[in-house]
Parts: sequence; C-alpha cells; structure tokens
Amino acid sequence: MGGNGHGKTIGSVRLSLLLALFLLAPCEALRAKEQPKISVEVKVANVLATVRDKHGGIVTNLGKDDFVLEEDGHPQMITYFSRESDLPLTLGLLVDTSLSQRRVLAQESNASYSFLDYLLREKDLACVIHFDREVELLQDLTSSHKKLQEARGHLNEPSFSRGNSGSGGSRGSYGGGGTLLYDAVYLASNEEMKKQQGRKALIILSDGVDNGSKESLVTAIESAQRADTVVYSILFADEEAYGSPGNFGNLGGMGRRGGMGGTGRGGSRYPQQEHPDGKKILERISKETGGRLFEVSKKQPIDDIYSQIEDELRNQYSLGYTPGADSGTGYHKILLTTKQKDQIVQTRQGYYAGQ
Repeated sequence: MGGNGHGKTIGSVRLSLLLALFLLAPCEALRAKEQPKISVEVKVANVLATVRDKHGGIVTNLGKDDFVLEEDGHPQMITYFSRESDLPLTLGLLVDTSLSQRRVLAQESNASYSFLDYLLREKDLACVIHFDREVELLQDLTSSHKKLQEARGHLNEPSFSRGNSGSGGSRGSYGGGGTLLYDAVYLASNEEMKKQQGRKALIILSDGVDNGSKESLVTAIESAQRADTVVYSILFADEEAYGSPGNFGNLGGMGRRGGMGGTGRGGSRYPQQEHPDGKKILERISKETGGRLFEVSKKQPIDDIYSQIEDELRNQYSLGYTPGADSGTGYHKILLTTKQKDQIVQTRQGYYAGQ
C-alpha cells in the first residue's frame, strides 16, 4: 500500500512538471520573439562585365573562378556570380538635337527607334531624352513601344525650332545655350537610372561637343557611376556643321553662355581649334562607366553598331563582392581581369561608396 502511494505521488509530480513545461513553452517562445534582433547591413558592390577574346568575339562560357577582382589594389572574394542574358534591362536614349546634328538627326532617330523596338522585351524599360540648348525628357521610363515611337517623332522637333514648348515633360529640364551633353548625362543618371535596380545603360548619340552645361564632364561621369549605369556612346559627327575655323560657338547665335569658357568678346570660344575633340570626350565617359565608344561610318553604319550593343547587353557577367570593413566612403578603383591573359574585360573602373 505504502509503495503504491509513493508511486502515485511521483507520477503526480511528473505529470505536474510536464504540464507546467507545456504551459511555459509558448511563453518562452513568445519571449524569444520579443527579443530585439540585431541586423547588420551588408554592403555588396556589384560589377557588370563583358569579356572578349583576342579576336573581339564575346566570351560567354566563363565561371566565377575564371575572374580575378581587386578593389584599390586589394584582392576581393567574389561572392555572387551569374551570367546575365535575360534579366530586365533599363535603357536611356540620349539624343543630341543641337544645330550640329540637324543633318543626321533623322537617321539617328529612325535607327534609335528600330533598336528600341527590336531590343526591348515586355519586362524591359526605356526612356528618351533629347538635348540641345536644354535637356528635355520626351518619354519617361516605359515598356510601351507606342509611347517610344511617339517620343522618336518629337526628336525631329528640337527646341531651337519649336521654342520651349516641349512635347514630353519638362521635368528636370536645364535651360541654357548650346549643347548640354553633360547636363543630359547627369539628369538621366540621377532622375531616371538611379532609382532603378538591375542592369542599366545609357546610349548617347552625339558628336560629343558640350557647349553650355552647368555640370562638368567629371560630375556627369560620377553621376552615372553612382547610378551603376553603363554608358555607350555613338559618335555621329557632321564635320561640315561647324563650318570654317572660328565659326564654332556662333551657330545660330547660340552657345555663348557657360560651359567650357569663352573669349568674352563675342568671338570664337575656341580660337585655337575648330572645335573640342568630342570623340575623346565620349570615349572617356564610356570607358569610365564600363561602356564602349562607337563611331558611325560607311564601314560601320549605325544599325550595325546597335547590333553590337545589343550583343553586349544580352551577354554580360554580373559579379558581386563585399568590400572590407576598412573600405570607407568615396571612390574606389576596381580592376577585373580573367585568368586568360588574352581576354579583355570591359567593365567600369570604379564605384562610389556612401553618399
């Protein structure tokens, strides 16, 4: 009898303990949920790259271990890698509609729309900006081919012929005189590209001569770098547009304000040369952002150039890495190569960290 009673007592205690633990478990779980979570923001630097072989062909079969990456001279471990052939693409088309381009403008606009119409897929976005004595957003980012076609039509109505009554929104427009190339890159990068994710590219059609921008060439390049945007430049020059030496800067009585400095006497702004080397300007913008410069010629018509740009945009590598803890704000140089010494890697030269 005593033994049985003792057994019942122990059984009751065990049952009580199990019941208590069962009742306390949700409370402990609740307390665990209520504990503050410590989150650490991990900053990842992303790099888009195109790789070519010694013959100029695009290389598409590389893996993560085929690349070597450095930041400010220090080796980096690539933690993210993929081949980007079908991810959404955001494009900005920047068309020079200044007087120096008036004879090639129709060809530019026709080829540009054909390119966008063929390249853009349902998940892609594009915007159209023109620049001459002002920078004007003709079409905000859209996937609508119809809207892009309408914007193309307005490219043939530059502001020097229609006044200031632009067809698209004038949001972000810069006033001024001349050819506001740098302002156009700055506006497109900050107001259109910066807020987008994924692959982004600007395509500039111009002779590369800036005249009157508020922003500098350095600032324009920096804005594209901060927006993680690649810039492709298409040099579409009409040398006859500038006439004889000394006439540059006086086209249509425009271009005597701001920009690259003037004589102060109403004469030529560039007395020692016909006009600035637009090719070098466009080449610098593209090189420092990871793009390429193309030059329209009889051997390389603009349709062929657009085909090459499309190939690059559809065959890119995306690499990501986490900069070291001692990597501060500001500009950081990037050096990306492959282990095959005869391969050429096309990518941006650096990025800006922080504000």
